[in-house]
Amino acid sequence: MVSAPHILVIRRRYLGDIVLLGSLLRNLKLHWPTGRLGVLCEPAYAGILDLNPDVDEQWLFPQSVAEWPRLLWRLRRAGFTHVIDLDNRDKTALLTRATGAPVRVTQRHVEPIHFPSFYTSSEVLPLEFLGARHITDLYLRPLEKLNVPAVTRETRLVARAEDVAAGRALLQGARLLVHPGSRSAWRVWPPENFARVIDTLHAETGISTALIAGPGEQATVDALFRALRAPAVRIDQRLSVPQLAGLFAATPVLLCHDSGPMHVAAAVGTRVVALFGSQPMNIWMPVGNGHKTLQPPLPCVNCVSPGQCTPGDSYHNHCVRNLTPVRVLAALREALK
Repeated sequence: MVSAPHILVIRRRYLGDIVLLGSLLRNLKLHWPTGRLGVLCEPAYAGILDLNPDVDEQWLFPQSVAEWPRLLWRLRRAGFTHVIDLDNRDKTALLTRATGAPVRVTQRHVEPIHFPSFYTSSEVLPLEFLGARHITDLYLRPLEKLNVPAVTRETRLVARAEDVAAGRALLQGARLLVHPGSRSAWRVWPPENFARVIDTLHAETGISTALIAGPGEQATVDALFRALRAPAVRIDQRLSVPQLAGLFAATPVLLCHDSGPMHVAAAVGTRVVALFGSQPMNIWMPVGNGHKTLQPPLPCVNCVSPGQCTPGDSYHNHCVRNLTPVRVLAALREALK
């Protein structure tokens, strides 16, 4: 057995996926404490790796054709002993082969393997693999090929102290942070529902709330703010991923949709109340204890957008709108105790 391997994990994107990659990295580090772990991702997601204590090296995908030869040369000289390619695209297969690592592992869910000869081990997982599993089960699967036990599902990020302090200042004493936006407009709970929940909580307990928007989500926060009667703090600063993690770490409870920020918050220890539409909740629920995940009855029994929604396509339906403010309020009351 290699006592101190040099391992590269390849996962290009997205924010939530890079966060949840931490479960694989944690098990690798526990098995090989003196080994070196590198992660290759797109530059937009590198900030999250700064907060993962198990990551020793960051490798970034090239942004231009001219950068590829140098990356291939560096990968070859790095002396990797193991590569785990969790994407298995044409380019990642090429990068994996270029390392010359003795152990090169990949897998795909349902779809055939790209360039299987570039790997020493590859596997196509059947459709039913994720039927009742979490996405971290998919990320942990390659451990079997390395004879590494999966002893934890922990996904942890450590926010920087200065970012936590800055986040605490931005909150201005608010105990509830609301992120009402989503990368998909189809998955957004109506702003007036968020407003009703915030107003009711404030009337019942006096709890103050802060609002934050991601890129392109300002209109959603504007609509929510206009519908509010209770006072609320607006956080309008554009935050980097580490700064966002610091804000979450300073926040007792986050109310949000199923999203990348949801996974960041859970990984820094914030209690999450997450709103799901028709996306598979068992696959994407936040990792850890104390979180509340809400989803309307499925299959849909009361379509709110007949003729607009696409059944079976979680990116093109409004199922989340079938969640009632009463259910969300109950979850928040419990989370804020």
